[in-house]
Amino acid sequence: MSTITLESPAANDASSASVAKSSVPFYLYATVLSSLSIIIGLIWDISWHMSIGRDGLFSAPHLAIYLGGVTAGIFSGYRVLKITFAGSPFERGKAIKFWGIFYGSLGNLFCIWGAIAMLTSAPFDDWWHNTYGLDVTILSPPHTVLLLGMITIQFGAIISVLAYQNLNTEHVQQDNITHKGFTILFALSGGFVLTMIFTIGSEYLSRHDMHGVLFYKVASILFPLFLVAFSVAAKSKWGATQSAVVYTILLMVMNWILPLFPATPRLGPVLNPITSFQPFEFPLLILIPAIVIDLITHRMQHLNRWLRVLLYGVSFLVIFAAAQWPFANVLMASEGHWFFGTSKWYFGTDPTWVYRYAFGDWMVSTGLDLVKGLAIALLIAILSSHIGLSWGNWMKKIMR
Repeated sequence: MSTITLESPAANDASSASVAKSSVPFYLYATVLSSLSIIIGLIWDISWHMSIGRDGLFSAPHLAIYLGGVTAGIFSGYRVLKITFAGSPFERGKAIKFWGIFYGSLGNLFCIWGAIAMLTSAPFDDWWHNTYGLDVTILSPPHTVLLLGMITIQFGAIISVLAYQNLNTEHVQQDNITHKGFTILFALSGGFVLTMIFTIGSEYLSRHDMHGVLFYKVASILFPLFLVAFSVAAKSKWGATQSAVVYTILLMVMNWILPLFPATPRLGPVLNPITSFQPFEFPLLILIPAIVIDLITHRMQHLNRWLRVLLYGVSFLVIFAAAQWPFANVLMASEGHWFFGTSKWYFGTDPTWVYRYAFGDWMVSTGLDLVKGLAIALLIAILSSHIGLSWGNWMKKIMR
């Protein structure tokens, strides 16, 4: 693996940077891999709660999460100290000064803050379990602190990639290998962020929710924002698509791997005796609207901003609903198919529940409620796309 070689220009000759050559620096790989460790640990931890129940502070999934946080924090902290105390004037000039002493990139700061939040949440979460028992929701107070820390690190990873990529595009000659390296790291970072966002909203995005309008409202809040932002910010013409591919593959692989390992419930009552880890959720079909979003970004740049935003929002909701609504019937009809991971069932829930593989009447939106709900979801998708477009344009300008 090659490391960065940036020839620092003289203080009064910044133009000399334009002839420097670069490759992807090692700390970017470390930061992106830290993000991967975090999301793997998070999905594993959810599966652990579904399959075993109570976990300890140093359970295997927690260690994977902490490893990602500590690694990102250490690499980013080292880079801040290096630039501050051993960096050249040029390096400090393109960094952010904070606390009156230190110099570092915006991505470094995100990773450091995220690592601190994650490590702070660990004893808080252990105390919470000891005091109140097993969580019944993903967004408990300690989990909220943990999730904020994790997603901050993931934002740090994607901002670090973008900052270095944008700086090199502006000042440094890139070879084809380096360009592909940045493209891959951006796709990985974006896919991990999408997976994290999906996990946070998963309580409203299960297969039982897919025929209700709340599902499409929540999806319209979350996904157009990130898909549009990644599409606009990426140097590749397929930024949203590549990130959605990473999200899809990651969730599918985790769903296929986890059930291969044994697990026994350690809390009662055990209504559903299981012998292996239960998989998480099958990925939503956001890959299909992601392709259209990329096409709009790169083939309709001449359009008015608001017209593009309208196209983003309408395209996302129409295409996503047209794909996901019938696909929900496939998930319900599979009755425990390994490919879709629909065999999953919490050990404390009756496995003979009549609606385990069927929609109850209260789960399905129809008539006027469906029309009104989708209309609201469309407005949300347009607003989310608007924010995503602004955020994407901002990310294109990050160079430190």
